[in-house]
Amino acid sequence: MRVLLIGANGYIGRFVADRLLADPAVQLTALGRGDDADVRFDLASGSPGALTRFLDAVHPGVVVNCAGATRGGARELTRHNTVAVATVCEALRRSGCGARLVQIGCGAEYGPSQPGSSTAEDAVPRPGGPYGVSKLAATELVLGSGLDAVVLRVFSPAGPGTPAGSPLGRLAEAMRRAMQSGDGELKLGGLGVQRDFVDVRDVARAVHAASLSAAQGVINIGSGRAVRLRDAAAVLARVAGYGGALHELDGPPGALRTAIGHPRPDPDHAPPVAYPYPDGCGSWQQADVRTARDRLGWRPRIGLEESLADIWMEAACRI
Repeated sequence: MRVLLIGANGYIGRFVADRLLADPAVQLTALGRGDDADVRFDLASGSPGALTRFLDAVHPGVVVNCAGATRGGARELTRHNTVAVATVCEALRRSGCGARLVQIGCGAEYGPSQPGSSTAEDAVPRPGGPYGVSKLAATELVLGSGLDAVVLRVFSPAGPGTPAGSPLGRLAEAMRRAMQSGDGELKLGGLGVQRDFVDVRDVARAVHAASLSAAQGVINIGSGRAVRLRDAAAVLARVAGYGGALHELDGPPGALRTAIGHPRPDPDHAPPVAYPYPDGCGSWQQADVRTARDRLGWRPRIGLEESLADIWMEAACRI
């Protein structure tokens, strides 16, 4: 099976590449903007015609799209998350390769959900920010393309390679600084939210399974269990061997502080600014993952403690 992987250098894409390369039946070609890609191509600015010519030359059986942006303004997010996917869909429609498309979506497409509930694929998406809107638009393009396609809505990926700017990445970095400086207490903020964390290696397994399956439509990829960020902080402290006290900063009603690892209060400085958790999903998100089990034969295997231990190992190695 020849697979074209777009976005192989991204957070999820790197693990998808490793998973696919481990399958002796897969012949992998990586397309991306970096110098180490097999073929250099920028989806956000390249034309569908140019991509079509490449598809006709390579003739993949599966195209996996892990490319996209998680940060930036609405225009940038739309260009990298929506326009880029429109280019992929149009190129596949024009091409004679007949490839199956596996698109990486995200849980932010659903937006806020009721605390205690599990979000299934038939939930009406109401994204709470530009990132979720741009990814939802991409999903709708894929579903309306008429292609043999599946969208994996990945909830909150965790594990090795977790970006330092993500909530778990900031948490690990704050703990590393506290241990390095011998600080006996760590003040943390924004820990009241609950998210469905799924290890990025399990996500790669889901992509592999989706590539081999005939499943179409939207499939949630998560652990099926919401975890409060403060509980994740306690687990991280345990695996890191941090013996200090964790103090949570309180925020005003309806707002969540992003001041993970904020230093001790200084009377000469204002407190950290409060604004919603950056994914626009409110205080709670938990995936219903029965469809992934039934249609892909997929279940998460790696627990959050192992994911956090790997995040910590990378943070601890930073100088």
